[in-house]
Amino acid sequence: MKSEQLAQRRRDHALDMDRLLRQSFAHAVPAHLTGGLALVAVGGYGRTEMSPFSDIDVVLLHDKAVGSDTVGEIAQQLWYPIWDQGLDLDHSVRDVEQMRAVAADDYRAAFGMLDARPVAGDHSMVLGLRSHVLNDWRKSARHRLGQVRDDRLARIERSGWMAHTAIPDLKESGGGLRDGVIMRALVATWLVDVPHVESEALRRSLLDVRDALHTVTGKRGDKLTHDVIPEVAAALGMGAEELDLYVRSLGRRSAHLNALVWRRVDESKPGPNRRTRMGAGPKLDEVAPGVAILDNEVVLGSGVDCAADAELPLRAAEAAARRGLALSTRSAARMAQSMAVPGDPWPATARRLLVNLLASGPGLVAVWDELDYAGVIDRWLPEWADIRLRGSSSPVHRFTVDRHSIETCVLVSRQMRSVLRPDLLVVAALLHDIGKGLPGDHSDLGAPLAQKIATRWGFNPADAAKIGQLVQWHLLLSTTATRRDIEDPMTAANVAEVVGDPNTLDLLAALTESDARATSATAWSTWRAGLVKGLIAKTYDYFDADTVNPDPESYEGWPESDVEARDAAADVVDGEPFDLGARGFNVTVGPHLGGSLIRVTMPDRRGGMADVGAGVALAGLEVQSARASSKDGVATSLWEVTRDNVDPKTLGDRLRSVLDGNVDVAARLRLHTSTDSIATLVRVLLDRSSTASVIEVRTQDRRGLVWAVCRAIADSGCEIRSAHLSTYGPEARDVFYVVGPDGGPVAPELLESLKQDVARVLP
Repeated sequence: MKSEQLAQRRRDHALDMDRLLRQSFAHAVPAHLTGGLALVAVGGYGRTEMSPFSDIDVVLLHDKAVGSDTVGEIAQQLWYPIWDQGLDLDHSVRDVEQMRAVAADDYRAAFGMLDARPVAGDHSMVLGLRSHVLNDWRKSARHRLGQVRDDRLARIERSGWMAHTAIPDLKESGGGLRDGVIMRALVATWLVDVPHVESEALRRSLLDVRDALHTVTGKRGDKLTHDVIPEVAAALGMGAEELDLYVRSLGRRSAHLNALVWRRVDESKPGPNRRTRMGAGPKLDEVAPGVAILDNEVVLGSGVDCAADAELPLRAAEAAARRGLALSTRSAARMAQSMAVPGDPWPATARRLLVNLLASGPGLVAVWDELDYAGVIDRWLPEWADIRLRGSSSPVHRFTVDRHSIETCVLVSRQMRSVLRPDLLVVAALLHDIGKGLPGDHSDLGAPLAQKIATRWGFNPADAAKIGQLVQWHLLLSTTATRRDIEDPMTAANVAEVVGDPNTLDLLAALTESDARATSATAWSTWRAGLVKGLIAKTYDYFDADTVNPDPESYEGWPESDVEARDAAADVVDGEPFDLGARGFNVTVGPHLGGSLIRVTMPDRRGGMADVGAGVALAGLEVQSARASSKDGVATSLWEVTRDNVDPKTLGDRLRSVLDGNVDVAARLRLHTSTDSIATLVRVLLDRSSTASVIEVRTQDRRGLVWAVCRAIADSGCEIRSAHLSTYGPEARDVFYVVGPDGGPVAPELLESLKQDVARVLP
């Protein structure tokens, strides 16, 4: 049945109900009272939008002059004929003041009254009521919208987003019919510009689906369950998969419009965050080249060109997700219209931005959705189209395949501290179900596809193969633990043979848990979690101790792009002696991977790296990685920073002020408390070096972090022989080779104290 026919059927149903109620009203109400009584349709009935089994929302409105006993008798005579016909009647009896009071107390009731329509009796009373309620709503809307928003988010938490939840609720899910009613109420406020025509068209299309659902099931209901989809689809002249995608697309667009309108609501609020100030233009806070924050949204700067700067969309997306801010809808559309692909393969800078985006945590969800809606994701990852809004055939899944993949990324971001290569982990999380868009076993099909994508994104062959391995075996631990006897030694032995090494087992364990948690509570029950963790513990026993980490003197816990910086440090200390000049140190700066590579050479002394770290931080530079080593009394450190065109003189002045003690570094670089819920990890890596003690720090990256850790090591009386610092998204992964006062490994009785000293400075 066509949409126009379904809409007419809803109107006809409402008009049939009008005739029935008018007849009942005529029999129940004495002729002399018709001027003080009215029968009012509210809500969907008031809008003449009645699906086959919709509630009949009606109010008997009366003048205060009509006695309560009389009104009560009339109400009984009105409702009984309706009940006798087996119809669902949602009724109430109130006077005008009571109706206004209810609307003032319950915004849902107010929304229903905004659509009030006279059915029988005194029409002027109804029109007067609607006018009063509308005026009251407009006056109070600004301070009531907070509750509307909070209740909406709580509802979506319960019912999910229609575009992504396993079983869409046409009414309650985010992007569903209730959201459409909210949009109607926002139109009435006059506070914001609402795309009313499109929103109403989406709402009516969802009503069409609900009509077909009621017809097929023969009862009231709003959940589009898997078992009824084929019949509902047939009733609408569609295929089952076509209907599923159609409904999710409607919900997706509706949710997108809602998000846009709610941001406009925020922009309309008076205060210091208004877009413009008297006599001034928009207040832009640049956070990356070509990227700024405007009214709590991340936007592209004016005049920037996404065609000329292929990494600009990545920078904007990463900045928004990392800060938990919205990405401007207009900026996302600008990206999609003109953006260029970073290359094939992508350069290291683009790959790092992508990893940072995927590792950004909860902020990723809304930003990825905005990018996907605009069409940006299709340019970065064309394979995404095959899993977009794709429902899962498994009843245990609570999300569509695409949203499940993003939720898995969010969850693995909490486990980045448990693995050696978090960059591989987050990419595998995104791609672990990419094969579900193809016919056949999604793990087998997804592995080579993920490897191909990772190669295109600039990962070296070994890393791309590792990502493919994680995708191929992402179900290994859970299926083995639940289908095999984990107490049988051969079970763990077989898993160890497939996995290959403990570092890969760490990655697979983190991916397995995150994948299961993103699926549903059932998929990661206490029983399942216990079996999987038991299998992991037993599998570790099959690996040799020397396979736990690479050779300590060539610690490879950083991406390959950082090797250039590490090797450059080695070249410096092996070269000719440096002329440190009158300042007592030497600073050089050069372009490097879209940012700058800073080289600082100075006499080797305890606390020297802490001082350089302080100078770099005070210069406002964001460190991506750093390497440090010393030889023959000369210490050299290289700092990979995100900013290009760093002025070496300005940086030298900052460093000189630190060395001369002219700045209170502790006050200026007070380390902010970590904003995530993951405990900082400080550990001693035993048996990694025979000439030094190796300290590893895994924590949230923050301004002044390097200075704080290096200062703690220096204050303990120890020296840093070499340091290897890397950043993965929000995570800092720092390894220090530390020697004691005698130049050898730190004495065992001091090592634990050193570890505690470092942990103490990391709130």
